[in-house]
Amino acid sequence: MRKIFLLSAIITVFALVAKAQEIPILFKEAENLERQLKEPEALEKYKQILLLESGNVKALVKAAELNANIGGREKDKASKKLYYESSLAYAKRAFQSDGSSADACYAMALANGKLTDIETENKKIVAFVKEVKIYADKAVALNPNHARANYTLGKWHYEMVTLSGLKKAAVKLFYGGLPEGDIDKAIVYMEKCKLIEPYFAPNYLDLAKAYKEARRPAQAIELLTKLVKLPTRSTEDIAIKAEGAQLLQSLQ
Repeated sequence: MRKIFLLSAIITVFALVAKAQEIPILFKEAENLERQLKEPEALEKYKQILLLESGNVKALVKAAELNANIGGREKDKASKKLYYESSLAYAKRAFQSDGSSADACYAMALANGKLTDIETENKKIVAFVKEVKIYADKAVALNPNHARANYTLGKWHYEMVTLSGLKKAAVKLFYGGLPEGDIDKAIVYMEKCKLIEPYFAPNYLDLAKAYKEARRPAQAIELLTKLVKLPTRSTEDIAIKAEGAQLLQSLQ
C-alpha cells in the first residue's frame, strides 16, 4: 500500500513538473504567433495553456483580447457577436480568478466595450457602457500605469462626448441624461497610454479623434502622421492605420 502511495506521489510530482515546463513553452509559441500576425493560431495556444491551468490570468486575458480582435474583423454579425461574447466569458474567468488583477479588470472593460458596438437592446447597451467605466476605473486604480486601461478609460470619455444614434438614445433614456464625459480627460488618459505603450496603434487613432473633437487639428495631424509609420504589431493595426491615413488626408 505504501509503495502504491509513493508511486502515485512520484507520478503526481512528475506531472506537475511537466506542466510547469510546458506552460512557458506554450506562452512563447503563442507570442511568436502573435508577432507573425497569426492570431487564431495564437488563441489556440492560449487555450492549450488553459487546459493545463484553467485559472491562468495571463492566458485568460490574452484569450479575451484575441477574441475581441478577431471578432472585430468578422463581417458576419452573428460570428462577430460570438467572438465578443467569448471575449467577455474569458474576461469574467480572469476576474473571477483574480479580482485584484489590473489586467483582468482591463479585459472586462475591453470586452464590454466591444459588445456595445453590436448590441441592439437599449438596456443591454447601457449596461455594457456602465461596465466599461466601472472596470476601466478599477484597472487604473489598481495600476495607474496600465497603458491599455488608460486608453480604455480615455476612449470611454471620448465616446460619452461624441455619442450618436442608438447609443445616445439608449443612454439618454436609461440614465435620464448623459453620464459625465470629458474630452480633456479623454486626452489625458490616452496621452498617458501613449507615454507608457508608444506603439499601441488604437490609442493613436482615438487620441487623434479626441484632439479633432477638441478642435486641436495640429495635434491630431501629428499623431496620425506617426500612426501610419508605426510598426504593424497585430492584424488589427492594419485596419487602424488605414483609417488613420484616411482621417489624416481629411485634415490636411
